[in-house]
Amino acid sequence: MSAILGKKVGMTQIFKRGDCIPVTVIEVGPCTVLQVKTQEKDGYTALQLGYNDKKEKRSTKAELGHAKKAGAAAAKKFVREISWNGEGEVEAGKEITAADVTDFKIVDVCGVSKGKGFQGTVKRYGFKGGPASHGQGDRLRSRGSIGSSATPARVFKGMKMAGQMGNKNCTVRNLEVVEVDTEKGLIVVKGGVPGYNGCHLLIKKSLLDK
Repeated sequence: MSAILGKKVGMTQIFKRGDCIPVTVIEVGPCTVLQVKTQEKDGYTALQLGYNDKKEKRSTKAELGHAKKAGAAAAKKFVREISWNGEGEVEAGKEITAADVTDFKIVDVCGVSKGKGFQGTVKRYGFKGGPASHGQGDRLRSRGSIGSSATPARVFKGMKMAGQMGNKNCTVRNLEVVEVDTEKGLIVVKGGVPGYNGCHLLIKKSLLDK
């Protein structure tokens, strides 16, 4: 299996050979295979996984019908497609658990980063700000000039300015897998991952994991 869905439990630390290692605990599976996409029917091969049951009253008829067709007990809150090479017999309705990803050694974790609202350039990009001398009360956290006057007489696209910070899809790559607990359905990875505790994550096998 190339990937699995889960949710962030939180961060903790472990000790190895006297070193304190910060780790993130991720609860993975069980994920239900909602659809198997094939080259003949869809033009490519992939598996559509669903994770975390959704209440019936909060599900659309399309979601309920799609889950029923796959033999799932309920519609899913978190649905993602993962790559599949077409090998092995995988049918809709099959459950993917932590036992299927015990071979993961290095992973990429995809999620939505924590939203921090509208922020200035000092917090958003780490700008230094203006001088904190006498008479500079309104310049301390200012970003400064954003362009010239006559030439080019405009502001370049992509200029670092104040704006919405966080709440974006992002991927942290090449995280080392410290432990896979198949009984509790947990994966422990070294370092931090995107999002708040309880947010949904996609854990993919890294290209470096050969």
